[in-house]
Order: sequence, then structure tokens, then C-alpha cells
Amino acid sequence: MNVLVIGGCGYIGGAVTVLVMGSEHRVRVYDALLYEECYRKPVDFVFGDVRDHDRLLPLLRWADAVVWLAALVGEGACALNPEVSVAINEDSVRWLTENYHGRIVFMSTCSVYGAQDAVLDESSSVKPLSVYAATKLAAEQYLQEKNSITFRLGTLFGVADVFSRVRLDLVVNTLTVRAHRYGKITVFGGDQFRPLLHVRDAARAIVEHLVTPHSGIFNLHRQNVRIIDLAYQIRNHFADLVIEQVPMKFQDTRNYRVSSDKAYKTLGFRAVYSIDRGIEEIKELLDAGRIRDVENPRYTNQSFLTTFNTHVSVPEKIMTEKIS
Repeated sequence: MNVLVIGGCGYIGGAVTVLVMGSEHRVRVYDALLYEECYRKPVDFVFGDVRDHDRLLPLLRWADAVVWLAALVGEGACALNPEVSVAINEDSVRWLTENYHGRIVFMSTCSVYGAQDAVLDESSSVKPLSVYAATKLAAEQYLQEKNSITFRLGTLFGVADVFSRVRLDLVVNTLTVRAHRYGKITVFGGDQFRPLLHVRDAARAIVEHLVTPHSGIFNLHRQNVRIIDLAYQIRNHFADLVIEQVPMKFQDTRNYRVSSDKAYKTLGFRAVYSIDRGIEEIKELLDAGRIRDVENPRYTNQSFLTTFNTHVSVPEKIMTEKIS
């Protein structure tokens, strides 16, 4: 079958593309290269923005299945320009549902649940607390009557594949970098929970359900971990690491635990990659000097867009310039 990976040059997209390349499917990648200077995977590639409907529509006619990964990702990144975030994360998905009738695999986020004390499943109330979460939740609604499966992902970690972008603004990866660079981690509060998932486990779930009959919304995570416990887990990989725990100056709204029992029972999903594996993947890159400058904004969504904003007023103009 023909598989179109929209956003295939990103953090998850890199791993997805590698898996599809190794399968019986034919793959084509569509991406605006927002965080990249080039794309060199040996795969059919089309450069474009998801708001460029004239460019995208012929590719949808080619595709039997679409993996929709295109988005501005993260609370901070989306808050920089909510209007652009809505256009990319929400309006483009509405347009997709109106113009494509094949299989859709869509990535949402467990952030749609907001801050709640209970362990949350797909039937729990949703309380999005950010533009990012609100746009993802709205996009989910457009997909309800389509041949689609939606994964609400936990916080990702680890390395996607040897060529793909590394994100260093995700909690496991961030704390590992701080441990390696400074020998010290400062944890504000620490009782906040995050549902964690390796990026390659997310990619594997995507590719495994390109052709299955399953539809609907599924949480995906490996385990729920308190931030302070994660810090001590990282110390197992850095013998002399100092952990400083200080009170939060404000209430951290990003505090939630989820259940992935529906995915376990219905899809047979099991996470393969451990948190320790992800920590070691980042540590090995740093030990080998394969990330020359961990402060480079390209590794952090919000920092990258903010850096561009010192020269250009809004992310939309950045992306418009890149596709013109």
C-alpha cells in the first residue's frame, strides 16, 4: 500500500519512516523542514506546508494511508502564536477529513486531560490547559467519523533513529543532558507525574495500525513516573549526580497519570523500550560528542521558534518564507 507520512522529518516521523521503509509498503514523506536544513533519507520526499492544499491534495490521492504528524508541538511553542497553531494543528486536520477518505493515523497528546489526580483513561473528562492541548482535542473531533485511529501519546523520550532530529526539550532527555553537562539536576516540586513513552514505541504502534480495522482513541504510555523519581533513576547512570529538590514557585498544571489498558487489551500494545534505555541513548550521544552544542535552539521547539522571532514577527511568516 502507499503510505504518506506527513511530518515525516520530525522526531516521531523519522522513526516511522524507517519502519515503513523496512516493510512491504511504499512510503512518501511530506514535510516543511521547519527544524531541519536538509533531508537525506533515501525515500520519496515532497517539500511543503500542510496549509498548502494545492501541493498536498495530489499526494492524498496517491495515498492509501496517511500518518498525520504535522503540528506545532508543545505548550510553549504553540503559545508563541495561537492563530498559527490553530491553523496548523486544527484547521489542517479539518481540511484533511474533508478531502481524504482513506486510513488516517493521527497523533494527539495526553495533555488533553489537563491536571487531574485520578488515573485517566479514554473515557475520562478532558481539560485542556494550553493552546497545544486544545488544538489537538479539536482535531480529534474532526476524525471521529473517519477511518482513523488516534493515539494520545505520553511524554516521549529517547532517540528516534540515527538520522532524525533529537529533541532535548522532553523531560527524560532534558534531565539527562543536565546530568551530563552540569553533574546536577534541580527539580522544582517533584511530585508531578508524567506518562512516559519511548519515541520508537510510538512509531511502532503507528506502523502496526496502518491497515488494521481498529479505530478510535487510545492512550499510549509505558509508565507513569514522578519527576523526582525520574531524577533518581537518572542518577543510576551518573554516579556523582547531585539532585537538588526545591519547592515550586507556582502550581505546575502539567500533572497527570494515564491508563493504556485499552491499547493493551484491544491492540495488544506493549512498550518495548525502557526509560533506562532512553537515558543511555542520550548519554551515549553526549559521551561520543555527537551533539556538539546542546544549547542549540534546533533541539527545542519553543527556543527555536523564539530565536526566529528575534528576526521575524511570527512563526507563520517563517513557514511562509520557507515554502514560497
